[in-house]
Amino acid sequence: MTRRMFLWGLTLATLATPLAAEAQQQTEKVYRIGYLGNASASAQAKRVESLRASLRDLGYVEGKNIVIEFRWAEGKLDRLPDLAAELVRLKLDVLVTAGTPGALAAKQATTTIPIVMVGIGDAVATGVVASLARPGGNITGSTDSVPELMAKLLELLKEIMPRTRRVAVLVNPDNLQRGASTFKAMESTAGSLKVGLQNFEARGPSEFESAFSRMAKSRVDAVVVPSDVLFNYNVRAVADLAAKKRLPSAGVKAFAEAGGLIGYGLNFPDMDRRAAYFVDKILKGAKPGDLPVQQPTKFELVINLKTAKGLGLTIPQSILVRADEVIQ
Repeated sequence: MTRRMFLWGLTLATLATPLAAEAQQQTEKVYRIGYLGNASASAQAKRVESLRASLRDLGYVEGKNIVIEFRWAEGKLDRLPDLAAELVRLKLDVLVTAGTPGALAAKQATTTIPIVMVGIGDAVATGVVASLARPGGNITGSTDSVPELMAKLLELLKEIMPRTRRVAVLVNPDNLQRGASTFKAMESTAGSLKVGLQNFEARGPSEFESAFSRMAKSRVDAVVVPSDVLFNYNVRAVADLAAKKRLPSAGVKAFAEAGGLIGYGLNFPDMDRRAAYFVDKILKGAKPGDLPVQQPTKFELVINLKTAKGLGLTIPQSILVRADEVIQ
C-alpha cells in the first residue's frame, strides 16, 4: 500500500466515525409517550392494544424506540388533573388521552407537550381546540361527536316497538356540556317520531338504582343511555338495571355487548389505531395544531337477541340484516 493510499484511507475512516456514531445515536432515540386514561387498564385493554399494534406497524416498538407511561383514573374523573400533571413531569414527547375530561385535564396541564386526543366529544364547543380543520395550540386527534348517533337509537327503538311514546334518557348532570349537541339532535328526532323524552339524572354509580326506579315508576317505554365516561365505565351495571326494570334499552356498542338491547356507535379500537397516525406525524416533526381533527366514519350496530327474548320482543328482520353483530 502506498503512503498516499494509506493517508486517504485514514481520512475516510476519520470522516466515517462521527457519521456512524450519529447514525447509531439516531437509531437509539427512545421516545416517551404518555397515556392518560379515564377508565382502568383492564377496561381499556383492547383499545390500548389497538394503539400498540398500530405503533408497531409504523415502526415503534416498546422497549426499543418508545416507552409508554400509563396513568389510569379508574373512573374517578377528579383524579385526571393530578395524573395529567404527573405525566407532564416525565418530559414526554407526546401525551395521548381518551375522552373529553382527559383532554381538558391534559390541556390544562401543558401548553407545550403535543397532545393526541382520542374520541372526545364536541372538541370545539368544549374549548379543547379552536376548530377541527386547524385546531391550533398543542392538541389534535379525533372526535366521537356525532350527535345523530344517539338520535339513531330513538329511530331503532321506534322501529322495534312502534307503539313507543315516552323514552327515558339517562343523564350525567356533571357532563351536560359534552352532551348538549347530542340532546338537541335527539329532541329533533323525537319530535318527528312523536316520542316524548324525559331526563333522569345520575352523578355516580350510587345513583343508578334510584334513576332506574324513577324510570319504572314513570312508565316510560324504553331508555337511551348516551355515551358518557360515567356510563361507559359502568356499562354492565347500567345494562343490568335496565334488564331488571324490564326496560328496552339502547346505547353505545359496548352497551349491547354488556346486556343492553341495542348498541350503535363508533368502533373505538379503530380510533385508537388512528391515534398512532397522529403520534407518528408529531414525532416526525409535525405541529399538532396543523393536523386537522378527524371525525369518525365507521359505525357499528349490535343487537342483543338474548335480551330481546327476555323482554318478550321480536326484532324485525329489517334490523337484523343491518346489524354488524347479533348476540344470541
